[in-house]
Amino acid sequence: MPYKPRVKPQELIILELLNKRKKLTSKEKQHYLNLKKGFEGEMLFDTFTEKLQCECSILNDLLLVVNSTTFQIDSLIIAGERIFFYEVKNYEGDYYYESDKLFKKPKLEILNPLHQLSRSESLLRQLLLSLGFNLQIDASVVFINPNFTLYQAPLDKPIIFPTQVTQYMTNLNTIPSRLTERHKKLAGQLLSLHNSDSPYTQIPSYDYNQLEKGITCLKCHSFSVAVEKRTCVCHKCRYKESVTKAVLRSVKEFQVLFPNEKITSNVIQNWCQVVKSKSSIRRILATNFNSVGKQQWTYYE
Repeated sequence: MPYKPRVKPQELIILELLNKRKKLTSKEKQHYLNLKKGFEGEMLFDTFTEKLQCECSILNDLLLVVNSTTFQIDSLIIAGERIFFYEVKNYEGDYYYESDKLFKKPKLEILNPLHQLSRSESLLRQLLLSLGFNLQIDASVVFINPNFTLYQAPLDKPIIFPTQVTQYMTNLNTIPSRLTERHKKLAGQLLSLHNSDSPYTQIPSYDYNQLEKGITCLKCHSFSVAVEKRTCVCHKCRYKESVTKAVLRSVKEFQVLFPNEKITSNVIQNWCQVVKSKSSIRRILATNFNSVGKQQWTYYE
């Protein structure tokens, strides 16, 4: 179990919900897809690090600040007297390296992750020294997607390719490592310094009236859901879910999108649309939340 497990970013959760309920601009949609693909790549990398048997502390998705400068680390491993950290990229397709620049074929220049890695390594070293730790840092860019190819790949750069990840982890497992109280203290300090509010978040503005109402299918995400007795049935893929579970899922989505709004039976009935019985909505809310107030002023939290 990682010392700091990876969780889906709130920005990605919100964008997923907005993508279902409103038409994103092409720029917003591309940002959402990039975030989604990046997170999928990081989760894939986690399937390798979680199999490590050596004594180590794994901290995922750290957002740190040093000297008023923010930097992010996708994965960090404390093992022995070394710190390994990784910039994970889920790029797909054919790329080539030329004059210290990275291009996607035929000739689209993209940001070179090695530059980002170098910056993060420097900032991490400054942070460690300020905490009283002088550990060796091994930083690498990991291209995790099996459908990624890099032509003219430099041999002298800290790059791990998809076909090398398994062997890399095998080698990492053989490093003599014993976690001491000092290492645990460092892991705790890094965790306490993690900033959960990212300055890079890009969530488009939205309001209630802009969003499509209804219960979406858990499987295919369509709005083709109808209530048949106590079951929600998707007429597109035929997936079935109890009305209670579907309503609670929709309430959770509403809370994510509108965290400052009160949960009432009227609000949730309008949000879900397909559940016509207000008494059913009220029963589900009363059973699963604490009610505050009485009669028409009742809300749930």
